[in-house]
Amino acid sequence: MKLKIAVLAGDGIGPEVTREATQILKAVAEFGNHEFTFTEALIGGVAITANGTPLPQTTIDTCLESDAVLLGAVGDNKFNHLTPDKRPEAGLLQIRQELGGFANLRPSVAYPALAENSPLRPEVTKDADILFVRELLGGLYFGQPRWWNKEAGANGGGEAINTMRYTRDEVVRVARAAFELAQKRRKKLTSVDKANVLECSQLWRATVDSLKADYPDVTVEHQLVDSMAMHLMNIPRNFDVVLTENLFGDILSDESGVITGSLGMLPSATIGGKVNLYEPVHGSAPDIAGTGKANPLGAILTAAMVLRHSGGLEQEAQAIEVAVAKVLEAGHRTADISRGNTAANVTTQQMGKLVHQALAESIDRHQSLHAV
Repeated sequence: MKLKIAVLAGDGIGPEVTREATQILKAVAEFGNHEFTFTEALIGGVAITANGTPLPQTTIDTCLESDAVLLGAVGDNKFNHLTPDKRPEAGLLQIRQELGGFANLRPSVAYPALAENSPLRPEVTKDADILFVRELLGGLYFGQPRWWNKEAGANGGGEAINTMRYTRDEVVRVARAAFELAQKRRKKLTSVDKANVLECSQLWRATVDSLKADYPDVTVEHQLVDSMAMHLMNIPRNFDVVLTENLFGDILSDESGVITGSLGMLPSATIGGKVNLYEPVHGSAPDIAGTGKANPLGAILTAAMVLRHSGGLEQEAQAIEVAVAKVLEAGHRTADISRGNTAANVTTQQMGKLVHQALAESIDRHQSLHAV
């Protein structure tokens, strides 16, 4: 298998975690006789510093010429004085639009070794394994008009507008992606909306219902977003694939971080466009950048998603996920998942090496995993 991967390390801890993720991908290529090439490009604050824009055209071109894009993190407080369209985060929104991916996949898995890290009781998180499918190019984040007039209003107190807008076609394409993923998992789909208040949600629910007949093997249920937020913390094992619009998915998938124990453990993939985009869920965490405290496991698990969704290498993806679980079972922890037990702490780089070792132990170096 040949894969061209664009690496956008970005800001803060982004370069540290993507370094470990690319090392794992290189190990998979070596063990499995695959050919992966990596091309680095700039995005976010580092791109503003170097080129005056959060997303240079050269980065867009590099991404479009690749088979997959692996991104670290975007965000730098020193650019907070800029208008939102000039800040580092604007580069992330733009690259999503340029690549055209409409379905954001965010797994949330309860690792037995991290049961005590969650603020939820172990019996609550036990066996939780959820895949969020979040619509990524519509809703409040992209709807027009949007503006903030700081002097508007009868008393000059200001006025702001954001627009939630969806078309049926936008809902159909992400819903079909969710149905197809549910068919490959436990065959249950939970669609989240606010249909008791919002017309967009009424369209959403009606559209999902109209597709059910095409997927008779998938059980479908609907949840209002406020109810879902509660059930996610009470009975997470009851959910399999969770389909949401943009804003609801952003919030709920972040909330699900407590199931795993840390946002640093959560990977994500954005699929359905010209090129798939992969990034860990965590932010740039500038306060710990360069300290060796960043958790690379979210990025490493994101690398597994690269193999699964862009390479079709399911066995290799599972091998990475098993290696991560073994490292956690052995008691190794980064600061965010150590629960104060600093004796078990390892650095970002050390954690990456431990996963590499666990991966090497589970793969026969002398036998290709897949014939090229």
